[in-house]
Amino acid sequence: MLFTALLVLALDQASKAAVRDLLVDSGGGSIRVLGEWVKLTYVENRGAAFGLLQDQSLFFLIVGGLVVAGILIGQRFVPSHRTTLAVCLGMQLGGALGNMLDRVRFGHVFDFVDLTFWPVFNIADSAIVVGVGILAYHLLMSPSQQQIKSSDPAP
Repeated sequence: MLFTALLVLALDQASKAAVRDLLVDSGGGSIRVLGEWVKLTYVENRGAAFGLLQDQSLFFLIVGGLVVAGILIGQRFVPSHRTTLAVCLGMQLGGALGNMLDRVRFGHVFDFVDLTFWPVFNIADSAIVVGVGILAYHLLMSPSQQQIKSSDPAP
């Protein structure tokens, strides 16, 4: 889990630094990557997803801290053979830390992936969403331990 979290955090911060430098050097605005479909766009997000709750950095730092603490506490209960769960938690942890680091350093989160039909986002956002999605799928589709035990033949 910690390896995944550190990898996500490193990719997030490196991509933000590189794209921020590229966009600032080009005078801001957007740079087309794949025609009109994918662009790099400089956005200072001072709110949550979709721009909700603008200028509430302290609130988001507190919530982020609680999420990070919850993940660190919760990972202790993940069995060692449940690699998928550990990776999902690592993705969420790395993403949360990446966006929290932005809020502490800059007072906002830097978003740059612009799909033109969706709000602009970053690597940390993607890691959180994908981690939550895989975790939800895993929890919904995996048989519970109780079902496994009840289906075992009696000795």
